[in-house]
Amino acid sequence: MVKGICKAVQAIHATNVSKRYALGSAAGAKSDTFTDALASAPRNLFNLIKGSAASSPSEFWALKDVSFDVKPGEAVGIIGKNGAGKSTLLKVLSRIVEPTAGRIELRGRIGSLLEVGTGFHPELTGRENVFLNGSILGMSRREIARNFDAIVAFAGVEKFLDTPVKRYSSGMYVRLAFAVAAHLEPEILIVDEVLAVGDAQFQEKCLGKMKEVEASGRTVLFVSHSAQAIAQLTTRCLLMEEGRCTFDGPTRDALAAYMKRAGGPGEYRAAEDLPPANRVRSAKAVTSDPDGLHRWGKPAAFEFELEVAEPAEGLSFSFQVLDQSFTPINHFWMFETGHEYGSKPGVYRLRCEVPKLRLYMGRYSLSTWFSNRAVNKPIENLVGICPFEVSMIWEPRERYDWNAGDCTYIEDCEWRVSRA
Repeated sequence: MVKGICKAVQAIHATNVSKRYALGSAAGAKSDTFTDALASAPRNLFNLIKGSAASSPSEFWALKDVSFDVKPGEAVGIIGKNGAGKSTLLKVLSRIVEPTAGRIELRGRIGSLLEVGTGFHPELTGRENVFLNGSILGMSRREIARNFDAIVAFAGVEKFLDTPVKRYSSGMYVRLAFAVAAHLEPEILIVDEVLAVGDAQFQEKCLGKMKEVEASGRTVLFVSHSAQAIAQLTTRCLLMEEGRCTFDGPTRDALAAYMKRAGGPGEYRAAEDLPPANRVRSAKAVTSDPDGLHRWGKPAAFEFELEVAEPAEGLSFSFQVLDQSFTPINHFWMFETGHEYGSKPGVYRLRCEVPKLRLYMGRYSLSTWFSNRAVNKPIENLVGICPFEVSMIWEPRERYDWNAGDCTYIEDCEWRVSRA
């Protein structure tokens, strides 16, 4: 009796949920959806003609024995590498696909945003698609009409409301899709990487809306590759790895485990078999914490190895910090002539130390510029290397409400040069 009461207070109760897919082709293989069945029909017919219908495809377990509970009003993040099973889990929870094994119990109406514009008809206008998509998600016409103005205002597509959505940009598409799902007033809101599309202002609105859903006592499941967004919205995370839930606990601990296993910031390294030349052999962002994660305001360093095959008086090196749209935020340079790396051949280590990294939270990368300023000749330009993320996930949540319009900048730095 006590067990039944405990289960009743859960918004989501998942027990040993598994999902198996068949790799390869086999006639008669079961399809998860009507769309899958249509897509597989020509292939199955071709296999029958070839006489290969009896071949047994290999199996892939997208989910394996996943169990967890979510209480009403809880915001839970789901993190993991691509292919870890995050999206499959959300599709199973949303009843889009059926699990191969296990059981899921849901308490309340679900609003899901798993793929941009799912349920939209490209030939219909934005206005018509609001009613169509709302109906697909379970809203009555009266409920849609009551929320219509709020949906349109949130999406910011008033001028294009009577334009077919096939003419919408991807940003407009996702804004409208999220607006409909968020105004469904579901007891459970499931969102898969919605912040990957849309500008900074829209991302801020999305997070604000999901916070409203959480504050009203409803449940949020949120998949994102942004550690900052996960940390801002959730206090608990599931870490998915190869279809299994390997960690279920506080967001701070889950993100630390994920970053540790994700394999670092991706140092840049030139190929080993290249002929001698003036080039950048390697680059690295040295962050305060492992795996490319940096705490705001802590010291940071940027390390480079320069190969100099042809010394010249005017050799100079500089690098920039780029934001997610590859817009330069800062420029650090060594324009002074007479540095050792310009006078003798060899490999040189350059280290730029920043006492206090003041970049605002977000994802960044580097670009480098190696040139001969004496003759105004570019030598090598690398863009988008050494990605890293500045975060405040170790700070109290009230300290870092997302404000994407805040200034981003770095101040003092000190260069050190040595011969490798």
